[in-house]
Amino acid sequence: MKRIHILGISGSLRADSTNTIILKTLGSLLPSDTTFEIFEGLDEIEHFSPGLVDTEAVIRFKTAINQANAVVICTPEYAFGVPGTLKNALDWTVGTGDLNDKPVSAISASPLNSGGNNALASLLLTLTALGTQKNEASALSIPNVKGKIADGRVTDAHTLNELSVQCANLLGLIEA
Repeated sequence: MKRIHILGISGSLRADSTNTIILKTLGSLLPSDTTFEIFEGLDEIEHFSPGLVDTEAVIRFKTAINQANAVVICTPEYAFGVPGTLKNALDWTVGTGDLNDKPVSAISASPLNSGGNNALASLLLTLTALGTQKNEASALSIPNVKGKIADGRVTDAHTLNELSVQCANLLGLIEA
């Protein structure tokens, strides 16, 4: 049986990001025969412009996507949308189809009651444009996230269950 590899992408560049903590927690919920890595270097990806040649950072990003069986993106909400650094990185994959038919899970997390719903909606639109494979269970919004994390880990039972559901759904999309 082929080993499953899942790539996590955090929309936040902060070292103590709740989004990265959520990804690490999600990774710990995956079966033992599944590998999980979080992409490092989103902030090194140059600004996208059609016609530019892929730089080393862009190649690393695309390679990480292509080596993964699936991708999980967890993002905060900035100004009612996806952070520009994350959107920029995803824009580099438009012309090359790196995410086409790739199973994805989209997660937003916010200290607000909204859970970053605007960022999640924006991310889902982008993922649709990129031709990703997802279903109605491929999205999760986590409101009031600060109260659900302690000591660098998600501790809220309901949120842990929701992350487990994301894992199961993503693995199901990979198998389909």
